[in-house]
Amino acid sequence: MRTIGDTGTVLAVCVVHAELELPEKVSRVGRTAIDKRPVPNRVHARALGLDGDHVCNTKDHGGIHQAVYAYADEDARRWGAELARELPAGWFGENLRVAGLPVSDAVIGERWSIGEALFEVSAPRVPCATFGHWSGEQRWVKRFTLRADTGAYLRVLTEGALGAGDAVRVEHIPDHGVTVRDLFTGADPDRLALLLAAEPTVSDDIRMQVDRHLRRQQGRTEVTDGSEARA
Repeated sequence: MRTIGDTGTVLAVCVVHAELELPEKVSRVGRTAIDKRPVPNRVHARALGLDGDHVCNTKDHGGIHQAVYAYADEDARRWGAELARELPAGWFGENLRVAGLPVSDAVIGERWSIGEALFEVSAPRVPCATFGHWSGEQRWVKRFTLRADTGAYLRVLTEGALGAGDAVRVEHIPDHGVTVRDLFTGADPDRLALLLAAEPTVSDDIRMQVDRHLRRQQGRTEVTDGSEARA
């Protein structure tokens, strides 16, 4: 169970190494900044992301609710063992490779202090065709989705410098308890409605995800009720 004061460690801070070209069937933008690699220096976190980092597809990525992306080293190692290949820091397109905290099980609205900066957990990562193309793995988007070790997007509440070796300290955990994984899977839609009431600053994208899960649940309920009525 997560508690305030839990800590992890930033193993690497990653920013764009180079933009890559994408085939039209993968991305209408035609380019991606998913190739991120560790940098040795401390990096300043700002409202729209880390210095030296950027996104190419600004319609679907980036913005204040997706300013920084964190991924757990433990999850990366598990994938690496399964795929029989090394998945270095940045391979998941993450800005922060974090050890010691279950990132995908962070609570939406949870706050982390890292170096001089303060972050708020804002959303799960939803895998896309670009991620699948980058991975080179068969059915990668589906496999990543089923595992639901999505990592977490972070908002920057307080700007400041951070670097590899910095502690990640949990400063605040909202009472609603809805995690990044909960939001991604929609396994308990009733609880997701609590998120919208408790976290008024969630993005429109999160509201749409919750609405989609609720409508899916309503559809299943209507099918079940109809089956029972005909029995």
